[in-house]
Amino acid sequence: MPQPFKVVAIIGSSSERSRTQALVESIVASLAEHVQIEVETLSIRALAPHIAVAGDRASLGPVGAAALTSIEEADLLIAATPIYKGTFAGLFKHLIDLIAPNALVGRPVLLAATGGSDRHALSVDHALRPLFAFFRTHTVPSAVYASEADFDGLTVRNPALQARIDEAALQAARLLPSHAPALARVDAVAAAA
Repeated sequence: MPQPFKVVAIIGSSSERSRTQALVESIVASLAEHVQIEVETLSIRALAPHIAVAGDRASLGPVGAAALTSIEEADLLIAATPIYKGTFAGLFKHLIDLIAPNALVGRPVLLAATGGSDRHALSVDHALRPLFAFFRTHTVPSAVYASEADFDGLTVRNPALQARIDEAALQAARLLPSHAPALARVDAVAAAA
């Protein structure tokens, strides 16, 4: 029986329960329909006390260091953040800044974001996609953006949003089998360097 793929979902919201988290849960549920996965969720809210004052990776405590290790060892990342004033959340970016520059090369990343209205929809492609391009990742072609109107409370209610989630999840699932062996080779080369 094949091992499940390790998925790490980074939730950039500082709220205990949020639309960003609900969006990630919908993405994970859709992804699980296509491939066997094991999911670890990293919440900025929970990580904040452990990463906020870290100026660099060396100053992280055990919780922050473990979060970075999880991110760097994932087969697939789901990077989801609320959009504030046209871009990602500050602590979300701070966490990403602590990742080693070569740690995610070739890794599939599914991008997702939430915002108050549709006017922030392009933030996924104008802010998140370039951020992960720096790491030379394979971002899933279909990103997922959801506005407040797409939810009923914390439940996805817009069929168009659900279709987009399903499309992105399928694209991510298709990247996994082809990238997992390559990632093992990249990781082995990086470890030897």
